[in-house]
Amino acid sequence: MEYKVAEKFVSINGEGTKAGEPAVFIRLAGCNLRCSYCDTMWANSFDAPHEKMTEQEIAGYVRSTGIKNVTLTGGEPLLAENVSVLLCALAETGAEVEIETNGSADISVCDSISPRPSVTMDYKLPSSGMEGHMRLSNFALLKSTDTVKFVAGSDNDLERALEIIKEYGVTNRCRVFFSPVFGKIEPARIVDFILKNKLNGVNFQLQLHKFIWDPDKRGV
Repeated sequence: MEYKVAEKFVSINGEGTKAGEPAVFIRLAGCNLRCSYCDTMWANSFDAPHEKMTEQEIAGYVRSTGIKNVTLTGGEPLLAENVSVLLCALAETGAEVEIETNGSADISVCDSISPRPSVTMDYKLPSSGMEGHMRLSNFALLKSTDTVKFVAGSDNDLERALEIIKEYGVTNRCRVFFSPVFGKIEPARIVDFILKNKLNGVNFQLQLHKFIWDPDKRGV
């Protein structure tokens, strides 16, 4: 199989449960959404600049880095044809595999992989313009090792995130992170919201890579 690799690089995890840990990133080209705040729009076209690599070539690159954490991201990686083959190859490297998905694609493919990769799934809030594309059936498929991420750009976004958490019992299913749309909302507003609503099981996070490097810098 061949996959459209928009970029591959080693950095630190900028967010999530492994924030600050070294990780190797594989970004596949192509996304079905166009979020208002997207910071990888250059990779969202399915014919975006890329190199074609087989699953074994990608796995070989991961092994060559000596890094145990690997993140498959995009674009939207679950839209890649035969993505399960790539996920199996990554799992066979012995790396701890995470897949970042935008919340619109079926995550059940991950259940066929052993060991199963962890899923970091966005729920697109109103200011993204993409909430109508969310696959709500994914909530029932989440495992305790998975993560749901709410990226908020307004008070309305925060209220909607709270509704979703309550309706689907998200904090009882997996880990939950709130983060701000960079430059759109004061982080303190999100922290105040979490505390005001006594959101046990919700973590606040900032995207570390946007503070360490230029927010628009690629490959970090």
